[in-house]
Amino acid sequence: MTVGVLAHLFGCLPVHTLAEQVSAKGFRHVQLALWKAIDGYDFTKPGKLSPGLASMIGEAFDKQGVSISVLGCYVHLYDRNEEQRRTNIERFKELLRHARSFGCSIVAAETGTNPGGDYNEQDWATMRNTLRELAEEAERWGVYVGMEAANGHLIGTAPELRRMLDEVPSSNIGVVLDPGNLLKTSNFEKQNDVIEEAFSLLGERVIAAHAKDRTLNEQGELVTVPAGFGQMNYELYMKLLNQYKPGVQIIMEEAKPDQMAFSKQYIENIRQNAV
Repeated sequence: MTVGVLAHLFGCLPVHTLAEQVSAKGFRHVQLALWKAIDGYDFTKPGKLSPGLASMIGEAFDKQGVSISVLGCYVHLYDRNEEQRRTNIERFKELLRHARSFGCSIVAAETGTNPGGDYNEQDWATMRNTLRELAEEAERWGVYVGMEAANGHLIGTAPELRRMLDEVPSSNIGVVLDPGNLLKTSNFEKQNDVIEEAFSLLGERVIAAHAKDRTLNEQGELVTVPAGFGQMNYELYMKLLNQYKPGVQIIMEEAKPDQMAFSKQYIENIRQNAV
């Protein structure tokens, strides 16, 4: 299975131009966030999509030999402003309804953040209610909600995501795994433990994976870089990914166009040799 890419790393472009550029870089699948990647349509409010428009976008990529592996939905899922939260939920549900017309079966998101990391039990309860509603919609359409844990978000660790999965026990919720999102300065030296814990708690629920890298800069701060430019243990990551979910699609993050070929080959070489 080849490595895919976040479509918006190429910028916000007309769909046919975007598909051509993705294909020219050798990628055969993308994670597509409509309002970040496709120019010419206002996808910032629900109601724009139709089966026809979704099919047209999917076909534009398909003509270039590229599939849409994941639809990215970058919205705040437990927003304390109820009106805004309802809008965000409707945007997510619209993608779930039309995912199959894109040729896709996964709509993925992180939970969202509050300024200063101010979280409480009401936020957790709101997120749980949101996820229940999204899971019900996913079940109706035979697709998946992909949840991703990310440091600094309400669900920022593998144990927190495991807790949410246990509280919303739907088989239409899966995990988009990104070990880089679980690392921080305080646990970077124990990254093997963090990666192994993530697979132990979440491995059987993984439906897609992300790939970026992390490294410590000269000031001792943890920064994000493209795969192969950092110090993350990709050998362990790929070994466990092959063990738990052979063939799962990997989507590359962070890389600029002139870094993509190196990072793609780096991931694929390690994955191929991981045992």
